[in-house]
Amino acid sequence: MRRFVRSTALAAAGVLVTGLAAGCSSSDDGGESDGKGPSASARGPQPKPDPSSALPASLTSQKLDWSRCKAPEGGSAPGTEWQCSTLKVPLDYAKPDGERIGIALIRARSTGKGDRIGSLVFNFGGPGGSGVSGLPSFADSYDTLRERYDLVSFDPRGVGASEGVRCRDDRATQAAEKRVDLTPDNPAEEKAYFKDATEFGAGCARNAKKVIEHVSTADAARDMDVMRQVLGDDKLHYFGISYGTELGGTYAHLFPHRVGRLTFDAVVDPSTDSIGHAENQAKGFQRALDNYFRSRGQEPKAGAAKIAKLFERLDAEPMRASGDRKLTESLASTGILVTLYSKQTWPALTSALADAEKGDGSALLQLADAYNERDPSGHYSTQSHSQRAISCLDSKARTSPEEAKKRLGRFRDISPVFGEFLGWDTAGWCHEWPVAGLYDSPEVSAPGAAPILVVGNTGDPATPYEGARKMADELGKDVGIHLTWKGEGHGAYGNGSSCVDDTIDTYLLEGKPPKDGKVCSS
Repeated sequence: MRRFVRSTALAAAGVLVTGLAAGCSSSDDGGESDGKGPSASARGPQPKPDPSSALPASLTSQKLDWSRCKAPEGGSAPGTEWQCSTLKVPLDYAKPDGERIGIALIRARSTGKGDRIGSLVFNFGGPGGSGVSGLPSFADSYDTLRERYDLVSFDPRGVGASEGVRCRDDRATQAAEKRVDLTPDNPAEEKAYFKDATEFGAGCARNAKKVIEHVSTADAARDMDVMRQVLGDDKLHYFGISYGTELGGTYAHLFPHRVGRLTFDAVVDPSTDSIGHAENQAKGFQRALDNYFRSRGQEPKAGAAKIAKLFERLDAEPMRASGDRKLTESLASTGILVTLYSKQTWPALTSALADAEKGDGSALLQLADAYNERDPSGHYSTQSHSQRAISCLDSKARTSPEEAKKRLGRFRDISPVFGEFLGWDTAGWCHEWPVAGLYDSPEVSAPGAAPILVVGNTGDPATPYEGARKMADELGKDVGIHLTWKGEGHGAYGNGSSCVDDTIDTYLLEGKPPKDGKVCSS
């Protein structure tokens, strides 16, 4: 799934990421799915809870050398003093005394307006999202929490400044963007689609061979426990968004007795397999698009049909856009999809579609570039490279092209706009990946853990609402505390609901979780 990051082109939009099924639960048989995913007993070998005493003191007692640093370009919270450091962790936790890698950290110290609780660690999503970039972008949303916490985030292993994975250069990325149709219509396009997937994986293996077998979510969770100890906290206090909820759930499973105050927002469903997850996202994005049309007084089926006609035109002949670039069907789909992450960006969708109807694809292309993290000079971030490496290591699923093609009809029924893209993605994302996947689906059961607040938004397009209840259930009785917000967009905190914000603040600052099942309607 995709990141939860702020884009200058998208105002306050949160972006989850696709290879849209990436980083989510998955099955390894490639067979038909009922969307419910494997049972806990069928999930294959899972990481076992790890006693922290198994690590050498040279890791758990290391001293961080914090130094003042600038927020990455585009960061907010003016006037905030940022500090950066590097945490040393084992490359391979099976060899804790062996080679070590560095995990990039960033923090803003507590303002001291209340008794300090400790550090509050953030993961803003992905997999593959940079916390070193993300925290400065969002820090002004967490001013209340900063009164009693140091705000801390990090680039997980394989991401950004933490041995970041790079699988191809900018020129190859742009060439693939031009030649590869993400919804292939004929044998030649199918061949190009899967050839590109194979080449991408080969590039990852070639350029990131040191870390590609050691970037799993379980490894990142173990890194967070080293971080907890080095930060001086007896318990981990954590705020996970989007994929960050899966990372948090994995941590809770591995270290249930080290769980402090954990909040999960925009929750990944840990119970479903990769096919069920892709179906859920097809439903979620189509639901958000339908809500967009209704907000404009349009009938959703008619609106979707109009977009389908636009896609047909673009598939036959890409549309002129800014500079010498053109808008393809795949880029148009991405540009539309990204605006559904936040109700605040629905007006951008209206404007971009109006321009496209006049034959100008510049606005949709700009939106797609924001989602793909391409700057005006043609430089792309490597977030999607990291995401693919992490999610394909996490998941054992390797759906064949033939199996994906059989399911396309069902995906189109679920979402006439996004279904085909998501259906093909189930096979293309980890096609001929050079490293075997580890698990069928994530294990998040955390018996004995302190209460964990799980927040679901009924209008969330990328991590549909239903997954939050499943996460709460799988965490275990008296552990998962479910909070519902009847709203729109990806994520609930800071999205306009004082009920949600006050409930989460009360839990994180005072340790008082709400009653399980609480509903916020505003």
